Amino acid sequence: MQTTLAPEFTGTPDGTEAEAILRRCVHCGFCTATCPTYQLLGDELDGPRGRIYLIKQVMEGATPTRETQLHLDRCLTCRNCETTCPSGVEYGRLVDIGRRVVDA
Repeated sequence: MQTTLAPEFTGTPDGTEAEAILRRCVHCGFCTATCPTYQLLGDELDGPRGRIYLIKQVMEGATPTRETQLHLDRCLTCRNCETTCPSGVEYGRLVDIGRRVVDA
């Protein structure tokens, strides 16, 4: 996934790691099939692919909203999504970074 980090994240450890993880995602959606919150709620933003988009927006400079935080907090961090990802996206690490940035 093409990503252009906001200046405040460029060159930082979190920014560098998040950018590398984001670049691996190909938007295939295989991750949604194993995500318990997506299966229960049926909302794209409550699945890994939707949360990846939210984290990407924040890392590119969007102001995090209460809704963004809610969707990230609904993730159980079970990492089931990582087992089906053909690109090897380290979603657990990315959501940890996303939560840290949104909570800051």
